[in-house]
Amino acid sequence: MRVTGTGQTGEMDASYTLISGPPPLADYLRLRRDSGLTPKNPEQGAGAIAGSWSACHVVDEHGTPVAMGRTIGDGGWYFHIADIATDPSHQRRGIGRRIVEWLVEDVRSRAPEGAYVTLVGDPPGQRLYRSLGFEDVAPSLGMARRT
Repeated sequence: MRVTGTGQTGEMDASYTLISGPPPLADYLRLRRDSGLTPKNPEQGAGAIAGSWSACHVVDEHGTPVAMGRTIGDGGWYFHIADIATDPSHQRRGIGRRIVEWLVEDVRSRAPEGAYVTLVGDPPGQRLYRSLGFEDVAPSLGMARRT
């Protein structure tokens, strides 16, 4: 599926196209690195792409991937949005918003009713995520462990 932006205020610019599915591995790794997410190696990236419940990416007018996002999920009730990354030279153009909207709508349309969607919002993205209906889960606290 391909969706072109409208260019209206608050909307993704019309020169961008959202494509269902992940970007190629090299672009996945580049977008993570360039957007400030923790860099991953090719083996980690390939596993992340293969293990996604859904994914989408946005290309510019030249067909170059400039942003991405994916959902990890059990297909039943629990889903986690991850890897929301936009090339810095394409930020502040509604692309990240459009990706999160698409991922949430994908869960809404394919998962059983009542799905729970989570994400971890770094400070730069928290305002965007709140504007899309995400809320703090306090007093719960997200936790992580590296192996």
